[in-house]
Amino acid sequence: MINKRLLIKNLLAHNDESTFYDKKRQLNLHTKEGKAKFLKHICALSNSNPSNNSYIVVGVEDENNEITGDDFFDDSRIQNLVNAFLENPPKILYENIPFPNLPKDKVVGLVTIKPKHKVSFFKKNIHTILANTVFVRRGSNSIPTDEKIPYTKQNIETIISIENNSRNSIAHTLDGVMNFMVERHGDMLSQYKVFKELFVICWAGKPKKIRDTTYLSRVDIELINEQIKLFYSTLDVVTISFDDESFTIIEHVLLGLNDKTSYYPLEKVTIRFFDNGYYKMETQMLFEPPKYNTKMLHHIYNANLAVLTKFQKGISISEREENDLENFPYTLMICYLNGFNDAKQKLIEAKPFLKASKNQLVYLNFKEAMRILRKMKYNKNNE
Repeated sequence: MINKRLLIKNLLAHNDESTFYDKKRQLNLHTKEGKAKFLKHICALSNSNPSNNSYIVVGVEDENNEITGDDFFDDSRIQNLVNAFLENPPKILYENIPFPNLPKDKVVGLVTIKPKHKVSFFKKNIHTILANTVFVRRGSNSIPTDEKIPYTKQNIETIISIENNSRNSIAHTLDGVMNFMVERHGDMLSQYKVFKELFVICWAGKPKKIRDTTYLSRVDIELINEQIKLFYSTLDVVTISFDDESFTIIEHVLLGLNDKTSYYPLEKVTIRFFDNGYYKMETQMLFEPPKYNTKMLHHIYNANLAVLTKFQKGISISEREENDLENFPYTLMICYLNGFNDAKQKLIEAKPFLKASKNQLVYLNFKEAMRILRKMKYNKNNE
């Protein structure tokens, strides 16, 4: 089993970016430009390294390799974005890797691009990239090419060496369990479960029982063997269940207009463990957005846009309007899911102003709302 934290360290130690790995400060998949840049690198790395895994490390400063981290990114449907724009798309995996020196809400993202023999190219336009464009790596740059791309087995020995030096050990596993349960989460209920005598999952959270269901908030869940953070949120809650073969997480979001009044199941993730040292993650979208009266929503929608306009212009807003601003991302998300087609774009355009708010919950709610919308979008295999 590969310890992904060690793998990242070994990749960063391997000189500079190359034909088999790239590093980024962060990903921006809210915009067409951000998606285009991400897809360009996926395309180039896949074409330049068809015999081996390629990697993108997210949350690292380009100049000095400093590990600064990025937000937890749980979009398991990022593969659907690649499939939507690339012909012969490679299989990719995005994993969140915790590092001891980072805050609890920050991780390093690891994108693994699986080997593929066919050449990838764009099958439709996005931002400034035209359909039929092919990208390859030249050193640390992803560039378009009109040349025929030969199949190559370069980098095989280098990548095998890096991955072998990143294998897990009993010491790494025990250190990971102790770090999780004692050092990072000694202030709350922490538990662990061993599956198939190989895999260790640790989780921590603040329990809250409603009727016959126990919900956990401030949740952190990790697959210790591979140093993968499976779930993290300071806002949403989960329910957890497990048996000898599997571990299941159901994420819930609190939604309502003007206040958050109801739990809505968002997504179910089941990890199944096998005797041969293999595991499989299955994801199922559960979210059914709440429906509201259209006339009432029109009033709430316009009122929220008016509050945002006042905030943008620096006009003083009331205590009630401050509360509206805090709930603004969720309100516009609900409006969008009820047929207000321009609400999502209005929310995206408001990002810099929401980020500048002194109330940190405003921007946190923006990121959570965008995460839910992204999940729903790619769940339908749309662009």
